[in-house]
Amino acid sequence: MMDWTDRHCRYLHRLMSRRALLYTEMVTAPAVIHGDRDRLLGFDPAEQPVALQLGGSDPVQLAEAARVAAEYGYVEINLNCGCPSDRVQSGSFGAVLMESPGLVADCVAAMRDAVDVPVTVKCRIGVDEQDPHVVLPDFLARVSAAGVDRFAIHARKAWLQGLSPKENRDVPPLDYDLVYQMKGLFPHLHLSVNGGVASLNEAEAFLNAGLDGVMIGRAAYHTPSAVLLDADARIFGESGGRTAEEVVVLMLPYIELHLINGGRLHQVTRHMLGLFQGRPGARHWRRYLSENAHVEGAGPEVVEQALGQLAAQAA
Repeated sequence: MMDWTDRHCRYLHRLMSRRALLYTEMVTAPAVIHGDRDRLLGFDPAEQPVALQLGGSDPVQLAEAARVAAEYGYVEINLNCGCPSDRVQSGSFGAVLMESPGLVADCVAAMRDAVDVPVTVKCRIGVDEQDPHVVLPDFLARVSAAGVDRFAIHARKAWLQGLSPKENRDVPPLDYDLVYQMKGLFPHLHLSVNGGVASLNEAEAFLNAGLDGVMIGRAAYHTPSAVLLDADARIFGESGGRTAEEVVVLMLPYIELHLINGGRLHQVTRHMLGLFQGRPGARHWRRYLSENAHVEGAGPEVVEQALGQLAAQAA
């Protein structure tokens, strides 16, 4: 979800669900230690609960980055052992860490010693020629022995040689059965499934079958209303949900503040394009925002006009 789940996206998604746990983009431990921390880690308190996803493979660096993140108020620190990008591989972190469960155990142990908030892990079922039925249970056993009790498992291998990061999200086959098997082997662990989950119906099926959580990425971004607006009611048993139109109206003061602080409209509205996906007028909504949000001086009125076009087309 690099370049997707920034603070503007998370603010939007929080307006759609009070209960869903939101994750940041992956931030590397060296960037946290040496970079602009407010830019990398800052977030609006209204986004809570928010988890920070860290990338790295040096226990000392990860511990320091986790400590800094905890001071910013994140409710969870998640170590990424699933990203297959070339940049991540060259840094010896991300999915390549599936080959080094001992190192991952050292990393999470150091992170846990540094913070009081939960330290969790997102992983693949294996990489390249590894046998997932051998690798994944060994990985879970060794890392959980270091004190981690929550894992999000992307139910695909990552092919570090031969597939692009984009292809790694679609080409390797999903093996949900293996994730279920891991829940049977490790009933004491909180195991969430990730990868290819496209709807709340699918999420409910996984939960009803015994898994502890479901992590939804692309579907929550591209069709947020279908995934998030009903999540509190259907997953958490709470009432009082909003409509997509109400969410747009609630975004207007946020957009105004962003512009006052020197931001540009399209930096926020690019995350709002899919709000009305599947509804009459959705194409006009997307097109109007896409064509006008980049214009110099564009403000909240552009969003209001796009909403008017949507209503006119739906009438």
